[in-house]
Amino acid sequence: MRTTLRRESLRDVIAGLSVSGIMLPEAVAYAGIAGLPPSRAIIAAIVGGIGYALMGRSRFAIVTPTSSSAAILAAALASLALPADQKSAVATLMVGLVGIGFLIMAAFRLGAISAFISRPVLRGFALGLAITIIVKQLPTLVGLPVHAASIGGVLVELVHQADRIHLPSMAIGIGALALLLCLRWQTKLPAALIVLLIGISASAVLNLKAAGIEMTGGIMLTDSMPTLALPPIEQIGRIVQLVLPLTLILFAESWGTMRSLALRHGDLLEPNRELAALGGANLVSAFSNGMPVGAGFSAGSASEAAGALSRLTGLTASLGLAAIILLAAPLVALIPGPVLAAVVIAALTHALTPQPLIALFRIDRDQWIAISAMVGVIVLGVLNGMLFAIALSLAALLRRFARPVISELGQLGDSHDFVDIARHATAVRPAGILIMRPNAPLFFGNAESALGLIAGRSSQLAKGTAVIVSLEESDDLDSTAIDALTELDRTLAQRGLRLGLARVHDRVRAVLMAAGLSALADQAGFSVADTVNMMTRQSETQDAL
Repeated sequence: MRTTLRRESLRDVIAGLSVSGIMLPEAVAYAGIAGLPPSRAIIAAIVGGIGYALMGRSRFAIVTPTSSSAAILAAALASLALPADQKSAVATLMVGLVGIGFLIMAAFRLGAISAFISRPVLRGFALGLAITIIVKQLPTLVGLPVHAASIGGVLVELVHQADRIHLPSMAIGIGALALLLCLRWQTKLPAALIVLLIGISASAVLNLKAAGIEMTGGIMLTDSMPTLALPPIEQIGRIVQLVLPLTLILFAESWGTMRSLALRHGDLLEPNRELAALGGANLVSAFSNGMPVGAGFSAGSASEAAGALSRLTGLTASLGLAAIILLAAPLVALIPGPVLAAVVIAALTHALTPQPLIALFRIDRDQWIAISAMVGVIVLGVLNGMLFAIALSLAALLRRFARPVISELGQLGDSHDFVDIARHATAVRPAGILIMRPNAPLFFGNAESALGLIAGRSSQLAKGTAVIVSLEESDDLDSTAIDALTELDRTLAQRGLRLGLARVHDRVRAVLMAAGLSALADQAGFSVADTVNMMTRQSETQDAL
């Protein structure tokens, strides 16, 4: 037992050290996106990662600054038109407010909104985000400065400026990527760390900077010392407004990453716990004068690829990054930019598999929702793409609920089982009784149409026939459904037909009584068999009279 634990811990430590090699280039890149010193992103990655490892539950999540949150932070700071001495302080204030926002969401248990992000949406999100990050790393990989923000813009600039590609940078970048993939597929060694060390060695020996290859450059942690300059009081309200999209993007990206990775391995996560952990991580980052932090997809994918078994991987990654900065800061400056891009791309290659989408096509369910999520992330960006996919998923759900299939039920032999006649050839219609079941909960969006279909189906029935509506899919009824049910009862009575209800939940029975429909409630059975027997006895009594 102890030997197994030691092996697992050693595996997590090795995985964490490998991931720390990815956290460094990402931190430098995301600080540049936000227009802040690299030290702020590095400190955020260290303290935020440690904070999450102590509070969170995802074994794969690596909580660091993310590209999307960095972009939104940059846009927010630019819209405020702040003087240079206030920019850093406002950024810190926004990080703190993000942390408070997460904690408020956790306190009110708003993590339940994550249930509206379906698994097909998450699968499409993961694939779209992987493509987005990889494409945005291509300019660095080939040594070509590109200023476009969108994927389409990046690709267009790459094509138009193909003749300006820096061949030495491209050779090093593609070579590093090939070596990374080969090491990852053929060995269990920390490929990212090995390639970074090779890149540093090549830079020092061959003087790659003199050949025009971009370097990471020096990093000074003193650049991230806290500043006390506060914004004007009239801008506080505007700052709070800008925090909302920043919080949403971190929630969308972090939960999308954590749940996507958890689903692949059968892990269970509690969203409110993760909200609280993200809130704590952002508060720690704010007190350390860092950047907003979340569960980045590329680092999380790298953690998964490295074989993380517990949160020790994330803790080791953060401590490893701190050790790299404290002990080897001069060497960090020698890491070639194309090598860093190759490390990020390699971490995401296994996320490009189309197998999840193929599986959806195989069962012919939700495949277009997943593809829409993927396209939405690529075209609209992470937050807007995610919101688009969620809206599309909800629209598809509402469409299905608004147009429910109505099944006619029949009895299987002498049993108490009543099933869909269209799917069971041996099911028999009880004499003098029509049994119909809406295959969706009745609510304001479908009650009138569903019960209208039942009324139409019963228009040709002989007088005295009983019509039973099975409400097994409805655990409650809103006022519109009650009105529609009342109208159905009135319509059937005018035709000389009788209405009975089956599989009625207690809450439905109670609302029928409260609505003054006690006669209808009396005709409500807990099972279809009970209601059939009740209606049969009534028919026999009427015939006897």
